[in-house]
Amino acid sequence: MPKIVLFNKPYDVLTQFRAEGERRTLADFIHDPTLRVAGRLDRDSEGLLLLTNDGVVNARLTQPKQKQFKTYWVQVDGDPTEESLAALRLGVRLNDGMTLPAKIKRMDTPTIWPRNPPVRFRAQIPTTWLEIQICEGRNRQVRRMTAAVGHPTLRLIRAQIGPYQLDDIAPGEWRIVDYIAV
Repeated sequence: MPKIVLFNKPYDVLTQFRAEGERRTLADFIHDPTLRVAGRLDRDSEGLLLLTNDGVVNARLTQPKQKQFKTYWVQVDGDPTEESLAALRLGVRLNDGMTLPAKIKRMDTPTIWPRNPPVRFRAQIPTTWLEIQICEGRNRQVRRMTAAVGHPTLRLIRAQIGPYQLDDIAPGEWRIVDYIAV
């Protein structure tokens, strides 16, 4: 039976087990040499990271042709217009080509943990939370998409991958769950 681990990756943690200078890595939290990361999250992104000991399961979760939607809670600079949101929904041109259409909706500020260091605050410029669902996994894709429509990402939290959800797992904590066929 495959082992599936849901991990809430904190801000400023590298999505790798090998040490790299003084930076924190997954090895600071998880001590199981059989696990491999299924997908990645940038150092400055937070939230759900899946790990598994099964290569077939890893491929099912991460291969683009499997079309596993990933859900992100994204705090952006400013207040995007409906035109900007429509552009994200249709797909935007990045330096590596057009993105696939995304599912986008505004959301209330989620009930989440504080970030250290905190996101910058500017009294004259509002921020907006969006729920963004994509089925691609290009490098820093969500950040590049929001920047392409004029609303840079300030904070990015992955909340779900396919059927797996972050739920109430605290930053730096993990939980073993049953495999859900995808």
